[in-house]
Amino acid sequence: MRTLLLAAALAVCSTNVFAQETAEGFQPFFNGKDFTGLTQRGGKAVFEVEDKDTILGKTVKGQPNSFLATDKMYHNFVMELDVKTNEMNAGIQVRSNAYKEEGEVEMKQGDKIIKKKIKPGIVHGYQVEIDPSPRAFSGGVYDESRRGWLYELKGDKHADARKAFKVGEWNHYKIQFVGDHLQTWVNGVPCADLHDDMTAEGFIALQVHSNPNSDIEVRYRNIKIKELPDERKSN
Repeated sequence: MRTLLLAAALAVCSTNVFAQETAEGFQPFFNGKDFTGLTQRGGKAVFEVEDKDTILGKTVKGQPNSFLATDKMYHNFVMELDVKTNEMNAGIQVRSNAYKEEGEVEMKQGDKIIKKKIKPGIVHGYQVEIDPSPRAFSGGVYDESRRGWLYELKGDKHADARKAFKVGEWNHYKIQFVGDHLQTWVNGVPCADLHDDMTAEGFIALQVHSNPNSDIEVRYRNIKIKELPDERKSN
């Protein structure tokens, strides 16, 4: 009887938490059962649903970077999730895109504007880093398949940020993108804070980085996204 009462209480608690999140405007990244509303892009790494609220990503030898991406496109939003990995470099793509046909982007390089061709299917855009290596750039921002690093966590200024990520443990990420302002936090510690207006809209995706070995794992859980007011619609 106690077991049944405890199970019922936990179920009610879980329902109340979900209702509260929904009321606050947060929506889950996926439905907890399958990947309806998501599309795998890039390589053929393995993505699996684990424990309803968790997505397991595993490398496949010889495959390039792989991404599990929302079909929905986002402009302004705040996102929260937990991440755990022992050794895989990974990341969270925000405002990212992949062209059906070859495309071209314009990028600033000093005082010049240069153009770069993007092949069909290549995921490109802002990536919030998951970095369990000694470099410890977790929470930094990399521009996937375009400009490279936009916000590295070098120097004394970012000493606390480099210590925030715990290898082999669950780590809480918060990402907020409003207008041209991108901010990140890892386990409550501020990491990246930059202004960049190259891309106004794109999908959100979970990355499994390429790796010479198979079955290197990264886990993502409790992934929720809240859309924020779009200043473009008020102009």
